[in-house]
Amino acid sequence: MNRFAFYRLHAITFLPVFVYSNVYGSRLIHVYEKEKYMSASAVKETLNPFEIAQKQVKTACDRLNADPAVFEILKKPQRVLEVNFPVKLDNGTVENFTGYRSQHNNAVGPYKGGVRFHPNVNMDEVKALSIWMTIKCCVAGIPYGGGKGGITLDPRNYSEAELERIARAYSEAISPLIGEKIDIPAPDVNTNGKIMSWMVDAYENVVKHSAPGVFTGKPVEFGGSLARTEATGYGVNFAAVQALEKLGKDVKGATYAIQGFGNVGYHTGYYAHKAGAKIVAVSTVDVAIYNENGLDMEAIIKEFQTKGFITNEAGYGKEISNAELLALEVDVLAPCALENQLTSENAGKVRAKIVVEGANGPTTPEADVILRQNGVLVVPDILANCGGVVVSYFEWVQNLQGYYWEFDEVQEKETVVLRRAFRDIWNLAQEYDVDLRTASYMMSIRRVEKAMKLRGWY
Repeated sequence: MNRFAFYRLHAITFLPVFVYSNVYGSRLIHVYEKEKYMSASAVKETLNPFEIAQKQVKTACDRLNADPAVFEILKKPQRVLEVNFPVKLDNGTVENFTGYRSQHNNAVGPYKGGVRFHPNVNMDEVKALSIWMTIKCCVAGIPYGGGKGGITLDPRNYSEAELERIARAYSEAISPLIGEKIDIPAPDVNTNGKIMSWMVDAYENVVKHSAPGVFTGKPVEFGGSLARTEATGYGVNFAAVQALEKLGKDVKGATYAIQGFGNVGYHTGYYAHKAGAKIVAVSTVDVAIYNENGLDMEAIIKEFQTKGFITNEAGYGKEISNAELLALEVDVLAPCALENQLTSENAGKVRAKIVVEGANGPTTPEADVILRQNGVLVVPDILANCGGVVVSYFEWVQNLQGYYWEFDEVQEKETVVLRRAFRDIWNLAQEYDVDLRTASYMMSIRRVEKAMKLRGWY
């Protein structure tokens, strides 16, 4: 363990703090809850991601008539860790960073989930994301439970050398809770294969043995899987294609608007364009671009591959606001940025036929109701963007075997998993007359419920 790391415990309001041996594992774990939830009356709708995740789990449990113990177990992560660690910056000063790792449920298999670097990373966010990861893994039918982590920082404010020291310190700090068969982190917002490589190396320095499978999303040259970088965006577009088919429409000529043009948004657009779709709008942190006749995707793709981001310096189209992009009349709207993009305030303005969620939690429960009432088909994040964790699983399998597959083989295997997941969720939604999000939760909770029952957890 990093000798500088220490752990802080919190409790709900003013209840005493407990440290105990978790019934799901033998290690003594510090478990805590955030001091106080935001009161529902303080805001117009639920924007706290942890409360949203709990509502979604409760809705599915109720629809399944599940044993009350199932929701009682699933409504909170089994373990949540907060670490604080000092890092010396390039100018010689020392800054103390806060990081988190939430481990939701390991009934089906080891915890799995990304690590993000973002100034808004907080306890409730990682708890919510770990719940969604449990659901997402079970939706895909892969043997993982949910985990999630992050560091509260804006990576734009630090040099690459500083980010390396921060990443290594975080990896050392959470090392007691992770491992190839315990918890396998991966890239997320503002992290990438290079950062995962630093974290693997730091972890191996702690445990004193080779463990390439402890992190996924690594570069191919360092035990990564071919087709992993493309996996999430490929899956988002594949979900959109299947949804279009259900509405009797071909992807060729279908219009797309993509909010967020990082790795996920880029590859969603890349594969949509490759399939013959017309991308009319994309947005980045700095600019949203619209062209009703279709953007020059060949030029946009080339710019992204060269720079790692896009601008509108070449005049791809007129610049519009993020609000205008979300309200465009298109066949497919793909929010691939951050959570809470579609709320009760703007959901009624959405004119897309399909919303396919590339980001995690971009739609609030209140917005979900409005979208369904307006006949918008929502393909939820836990189904639409699960391609990333599917190929992360493939990477992990390859790491453990020490044998690696070709690009086409990986993508073919991913396609099989994603097609089966979409079909099963669609059929369940028709059977119970529920939306795809509720059906996804129902399918996932069925699977984890059986595993927990067999383990004797309730």
